[in-house]
Amino acid sequence: MPLVTIALILVNVIVYLLEIRHGGSFFGGPTNSVEVHYGAIPYALTHAGSHCDLVAVQTPSGLAETVGCQHAPFTAGEPGLIGSPGPQLPAWETVFTAMFLHAGFLHIFGNMVFLAIFGPTVEDTVGRLRYTAFYLLGGVIALAAQVAADPSSTGPTLGASGAIAAVLGGYILLYPRARVLTLVFIVFFVTIIEVPAVWLLGFWFAEQLFLGLEGLSSSLGGEGVAYFAHIGGFLFGLLTIRLLAKRRTSEPPQALA
Repeated sequence: MPLVTIALILVNVIVYLLEIRHGGSFFGGPTNSVEVHYGAIPYALTHAGSHCDLVAVQTPSGLAETVGCQHAPFTAGEPGLIGSPGPQLPAWETVFTAMFLHAGFLHIFGNMVFLAIFGPTVEDTVGRLRYTAFYLLGGVIALAAQVAADPSSTGPTLGASGAIAAVLGGYILLYPRARVLTLVFIVFFVTIIEVPAVWLLGFWFAEQLFLGLEGLSSSLGGEGVAYFAHIGGFLFGLLTIRLLAKRRTSEPPQALA
């Protein structure tokens, strides 16, 4: 019984429900203020003593919400910024709170599906205690990779994607010959095919790398998706899983994606 994986899924779901209870909707996710308050903001992590908050900025079309960061509290009349900040969590605490936050239903649904498919096998291979440490440390390393890629970003980073990417990296190294039963939709035709895990996860990693590099050269910055967190978590899983693995069968149970 993959107790840790089940517990992680339950915690993520409960936190998501608490998020939207503070503001937001089930499918649309939490409000911007919740994301900014509990999400990890690279600028706040790389600039000691800085303070980031959701503020109003004057634009030609009127007031708009944005994330403002500076070392001193916001003051009325400061060029471009209106309002004063509320109480914020210390930046180091958001490293852990952000790991269990999600921006919407599809965000948490996709993450939990991948965790449910690949997590139990990795948990069984390394053991529950090591798996817990591996998951949490993978999330921290993933965030560090995202911060290193764009240390001045004021956009909040949130989601279990980085930690789950570490699980995927560990899985693909332990079981490169494993095959995943995958649902394939072609217009109105639906079928199930066996896809080698190394192909599926290798394609996923290549996609994250391409989109991450593209985001660095785009004014949209990757449209707010923490691709480098995914890459960092995946590489962490590849590099450390062998140190933790205590047992490994020739092939894991076949999974359905």
